[in-house]
Amino acid sequence: MEIVVCVKQVPDTTEVKIDPVKNTLIREGVPSIVNPFDKIAVEVALQQREKHGGRVRVISMGPPQASDALKECLAMGADEAILISDRAFGGADTLATAYALSTSIEKMGPVDLILCGKQAIDGDTAQVGPGIAENLGMPQITYAAKIEINGDTVKVDREHDDGYEVMECKMPVMVTVVKSIAEPRFPTVKGTMKANRTQIPVWTAADIGADEKRIGMPGSPTQVRRIFTPTQRSQGQLIQEETAQQSVAKLMQLLGDAKII
Repeated sequence: MEIVVCVKQVPDTTEVKIDPVKNTLIREGVPSIVNPFDKIAVEVALQQREKHGGRVRVISMGPPQASDALKECLAMGADEAILISDRAFGGADTLATAYALSTSIEKMGPVDLILCGKQAIDGDTAQVGPGIAENLGMPQITYAAKIEINGDTVKVDREHDDGYEVMECKMPVMVTVVKSIAEPRFPTVKGTMKANRTQIPVWTAADIGADEKRIGMPGSPTQVRRIFTPTQRSQGQLIQEETAQQSVAKLMQLLGDAKII
């Protein structure tokens, strides 16, 4: 089975700062991590390889330092990694990113299963995975909490607010995964040493035959009008009296004092 996992290197959310002029995240000097949902997708891919055999390849679009994220995936057990990196990709929104990744996956050859995290924690759009499937003319199932593969059929428990819905689809298919599906394994010492010695192949826009009008800024119709850090809410007050009745009485008193009731 040929499995491709799309991963993204993102800023550590505890260190995020915003450029108020450019309306962008300040990434320089900020610690970076593998997007947590993508790391879960790598774990799911490895589990499926262990059950059904095949190969797991990881791919990422980003600056040269994104190779660190790919090496972490190799250390976990992925077979191969490819970095898509070119100044021409700079400023890409989700539409342009999905196009570049889907074009790269086409170059990689036939694939049975594409896995993505449900979303990236820096943008939270959840659009790239479905965009890849659309570009490849491939069916998609999002928010997978369980995946079972039987022959050429994928069965997925799809998580939503009211529970789960069970869906089946013939491969090839693109699936995005949620947190509850798996716990990512820790890289082994041997795997880390091997990954650090690995030279990650880098593909440019020319290498993947990308249409220059569909990548980077020219291919990104999204306009960010404003980006800001939400105002920090003050801590609430915990009411914990000896009995429920006393707690309710205390709550009513506080609401009355605040003229809410």
